Amino acid sequence: MTVMLHEPKTEFIDLTWRDKPLRMEYQWVGAAKSAYPVIVFLHEGLGSIALWKDYPQRFCEANGFTGLVFSRYGYGNSTPRPHDERWPVSFMHAQADEVLPMFFAALGVHKPWLFGHSDGGSIALLHAAHFPESVSGIAVVAPHILVEDVSITSIEQARETYLSTDFPSKLGRYHADADSAFWGWNTIWLDPAFRSWNIESELPRITCPVMAVQGEDDEYGTLEQIRGIQRKAPQTRLVILPRCGHSPHRDQPEALTKEVAQFIKSNTSVIRR
Repeated sequence: MTVMLHEPKTEFIDLTWRDKPLRMEYQWVGAAKSAYPVIVFLHEGLGSIALWKDYPQRFCEANGFTGLVFSRYGYGNSTPRPHDERWPVSFMHAQADEVLPMFFAALGVHKPWLFGHSDGGSIALLHAAHFPESVSGIAVVAPHILVEDVSITSIEQARETYLSTDFPSKLGRYHADADSAFWGWNTIWLDPAFRSWNIESELPRITCPVMAVQGEDDEYGTLEQIRGIQRKAPQTRLVILPRCGHSPHRDQPEALTKEVAQFIKSNTSVIRR
């Protein structure tokens, strides 16, 4: 019998990254014990534990999974980014190569499945490419592998919205420091140096199962983002969701859950307890 966790409890872990103290918030969701590897949820460029809302919990409870949700540095109630600190072009590489291994080691997470959305999907791809023996598989939702004009246009529009509406107060519901979260993401994506960011050459190193999901109406990227993943990592299964924008877990949650859960279960050797 699967034993479910009670209401998710937010916890914190203190780490040291690049000689700076880093406090990260996280939650365990779903089953207290599962025959499947832990599912780690990696949020989008403006995301956090709170912005996922209850999707990770519902996803895991419906399928007997144990999930781990956390807020990256600069997001949610994790350590805020100082307002004078700019993300470098390599900020997603740093998360994939430095922060995730340290975080997983501290929490005793071994060979998880990564469920990444948007920037979190890109981080999942990079981690799977650089640590191919350390993941069981990845499901990436609206990931980025290169910078497209449509992405820049939408991010420019987000900047105008942030400056001219009550968007900062709305974003503040999900972050201790909304300016830290927004400007860290927005400034680097609109930096001219970031236009050449491209991770296609790294994708052939991925050896685990891959599912790449995107909405037909994604306002932050074309379907070339996931088709490019499949060209470089041919084991990738593509899912294109109709009537769906950049956030399938909000626009098409049932369809997303069904596709990803079936993929995880069909590509995992369960641990019999």
